[in-house]
Parts: sequence; structure tokens; C-alpha cells
Amino acid sequence: MAVPARRTSKAKKAKRRTHYKLSVPGMSTCSNCGEMKRSHHVCPECGHYAGKEVQA
Repeated sequence: MAVPARRTSKAKKAKRRTHYKLSVPGMSTCSNCGEMKRSHHVCPECGHYAGKEVQA
């Protein structure tokens, strides 16, 4: 079994993890108003989904 020869430093770990939260997963722009919304959900700003207005 492979074992690391040296401990991974805090700086090395932090550099590797810098891009984890760079993009917001599961978010997309609304085709109607352009606001950010969760994918496959009704837009909270304008109430549109898949190009149609959804009745509340």
C-alpha cells in the first residue's frame, strides 16, 4: 500500500482546494429575466419555468 513520504502542508492543501466553490453548482440563468435560479425550478423573481409563466 502506498504511503505519503511527507505530510501535505496547509498551503499545499489550500491551493488544491481553491476552486471547489468557484462556480455555484445547480444554478442557471432564467431565460425570461436573466436572474440566477436553481436548475429545474421556477424562477423566484418572475415565476417562469421552461419559457412559460407558472400559475401560483
